[in-house]
Amino acid sequence: MKRLYFITVFIFISMACIAQYQYRDANRIGIFFGVNQFTLNTNNFQTKPGSGWNGGLSMRGNFYNDWDMVYAMQFSENNFSVVTKRIFISEDTNYKLASAQISLQLSYKIVENHLSLEFGPLLQINGKLNVEKDQQNNIISGTTLLAKDIVAISQFNFYPTVGITAGVRHVRLNVSYQYGVNNMLGNLNSQNLGYNFKGNPGIVNGNLIIYL
Repeated sequence: MKRLYFITVFIFISMACIAQYQYRDANRIGIFFGVNQFTLNTNNFQTKPGSGWNGGLSMRGNFYNDWDMVYAMQFSENNFSVVTKRIFISEDTNYKLASAQISLQLSYKIVENHLSLEFGPLLQINGKLNVEKDQQNNIISGTTLLAKDIVAISQFNFYPTVGITAGVRHVRLNVSYQYGVNNMLGNLNSQNLGYNFKGNPGIVNGNLIIYL
């Protein structure tokens, strides 16, 4: 996972350097932090959304007329739960997912420095799901699977993203929605678990951005 983070940081620095060359007089670097709600949409088992946190860096630069270009690198901890059984007792088993995201978005300036609409592509790199040791042998309701059987998910996903940013020149709030178009559970289909897995993540983010 550390290697994936290194690759992500390298890509972001490269993008930032290109942006600095093109928009030397207009760039604004932002530091942001916030919260997220992660939902895994699947018919293979019953899931419940969970809350996590975000943190990262962004760079906003003039692109054309009323349009800005926004580069961002975000690190997150995502959480969701799966309905399971411990012996005969129902229990929600929590899964954690550490991830890094690189995004490139167009931003339409509705009101200069105060209100804008963003949309564009995002690439996510993540590790395996993490589940508490005392819940690893819980049985996923409606299946014969253990909670630990579904942790080796796909490590890359592509998200179309749309969001809105509002505030003042140096402090703004961004709310966005991301939907993963790749099958996040696709990697499980090669493990001969006896199920046809399909799951697409959806993430709502709320971040406070401080522009330097």
